[in-house]
Parts: sequence; structure tokens; C-alpha cells
Amino acid sequence: MNFSALPLLDQAVLVLSAMALFSAFALLAQSRLLSAIHVFAWQGALVAAVAALTGAASGDVNLYISAAITFVLKVLLIPWMLHRLVRRLALERQADPLPYPALTLLAGAAIVVFADWVAAPVAQFEHSATRNVIAISLAIVLLGMLTMVVRRQALAQVLGFMAIENGLFLAAVASTHGMPLVV
Repeated sequence: MNFSALPLLDQAVLVLSAMALFSAFALLAQSRLLSAIHVFAWQGALVAAVAALTGAASGDVNLYISAAITFVLKVLLIPWMLHRLVRRLALERQADPLPYPALTLLAGAAIVVFADWVAAPVAQFEHSATRNVIAISLAIVLLGMLTMVVRRQALAQVLGFMAIENGLFLAAVASTHGMPLVV
């Protein structure tokens, strides 16, 4: 793929998607709940920005509305509610360390390679930017599942589940270039 040959909006979508993938790794590696909540909020902001940029590229108003709803829910409301819950349960100081951090992050890297391999047949049907965003979103979904598996605290598992939702939303926005608001 020649990155510089892509239109500027596709380049921005790829960069923001890659940053969302990086935030999925950061969510997997976080041992403190408050830091994990902040990483989830950043991931939600990146997914909302991808939806807004895709809306700008396609001219679809529904994507602007979806981006605004995603921003309000996943960047403002859900992290605020999770912060309140962490404070109410007095979990600010508790850590949930990974049992084998290097092995877990290595498994995450293998998941990214696997997601790229699975998304490779899509390249013949779509242009390369869509294929890469689908591979990234599949990797985010699988990293969210890995987060749910390796974490013991319920709130950390909830964050993994919501990371799965971010990956699914990213895949839907990137593959359809205009998702109906009903979805």
C-alpha cells in the first residue's frame, strides 16, 4: 500500500485507526482502573473522530450524528460514570497487574498479525485503506476479548467489552462509508 497515494481523509482515518489500535494495547497493559478508564475515553474520542472524518469524506449527515453520540457517550458519560463507580467502591489505589505482561503483549502482537492475515482477502474487493481499517478494527475487537480474558476485576473486563464495541463500530463505519443512524 502506498500511503501517500491515498486521499488526505483516508490517510487521516488510517492514522486515527492506528492510534485506536495503540490505545487498545494501552488498555490491555494498564494495571490501574482510573488510567484504563482514561485510555478508554481516548479510544472513544479516536473512534468518534474516525466517524466524523468518514462523514466528511462521504457527506453523510448520519455519521456526524453517530460521531457526536459516540463522543458524548464514550468520552464523557461512560467514563464519568465509571469514575464515580471506582470512587464509590474505593478502587482508586487497587492495581490489577497482568500475570505475565510480556507474554500478554506478545499475544496481542500476534493477534494484530492474525487480524491482518484474516482481512487480507478483503483487499481484492475494496481499496487498501478500507482493508487496513478493517484489519485494525478486527485487532481491536480481539484485543478487547484478550483484555476481558486476562483481567480479574469486573470493571476492567467491562472496559474490554466496550473496547470490543469500539472495534465493531470502527469496522462498521470504515466498511460501509455511511452507516444508517438506525444501526
